Amino acid sequence: MSEAPNLAELLRSWRTQVSPADVGLPFRPDSRRTPGLRREEVAWLAGISPDYVKRLEQGRAHPSSSVLRALARTLRISGAEYEMACRIAGYAVQAGGQVPQTIGPSVQRLLDRFADTPVAVFDAAWTLLEHNDIWAAMSGDRRNPRPGRAENLVWRSFLGDPGRMRHLDLAGYRASLIADLRAVAARYPADRELAGLIGELRRSSDEFARLWSITAAAHYGNGNESKTLDHPVVGELHLDCDVLSVHGADLRIIVFSAVPGSESSERLKLLSVLGVQDMTVPAAPPTP
Repeated sequence: MSEAPNLAELLRSWRTQVSPADVGLPFRPDSRRTPGLRREEVAWLAGISPDYVKRLEQGRAHPSSSVLRALARTLRISGAEYEMACRIAGYAVQAGGQVPQTIGPSVQRLLDRFADTPVAVFDAAWTLLEHNDIWAAMSGDRRNPRPGRAENLVWRSFLGDPGRMRHLDLAGYRASLIADLRAVAARYPADRELAGLIGELRRSSDEFARLWSITAAAHYGNGNESKTLDHPVVGELHLDCDVLSVHGADLRIIVFSAVPGSESSERLKLLSVLGVQDMTVPAAPPTP
């Protein structure tokens, strides 16, 4: 009998090693009989069905490379563990492979602790991976983002929903994003999703194609910047934007803050109270 690990065993093992708190889920110590996440929670976080997770853990299904990547991100496994899972699943692991999207427990704790400060985590290509509740209330982003083109800052800037942020120098913002993306593409030449994103942007946006052809590699987000955001409920917010890097993980953390005592600071406090609750007026019930 072979002693080599199989993917089903690994997935079951990794699931038991992740606590709900590690991934930002509510947790009561007396509410669980077994350690780790439930299959339903893994499915919800990875964007797949609970039945599919069950079949994977029973060895009755074979994940695609994109599903395997989503599971690796959900289960917070290391780069070495992800490479091992790829080899077992039959996917080649190349040097300079995929852009990392794993958020470690320490970064998750950072999101949880700053409940009154908008914080979000992006991968190196500027795809949104996770954020705290006040970020969602401020930006209107989905509570549980599923990493993809719709959650990518570059895609949103040229082809998608640009969001509530108002850029005084939109051309400069776009050029700096493209410069940073060029450096990331050179760092991860084997990432097919990244290559597909860039290819589609070049085909669908003349402005992106023009900037891509003339922009040199550089880094976006160095230093502090001021941003203006138009919120539909609390009004205009003037915020400082800091971009932090997670050493060794190639992740970006964006933090928004307001000058203490300013009107924007008070509005940000109001957002932390309101959260993402529905503040629209409910329709009147039909007359019997």
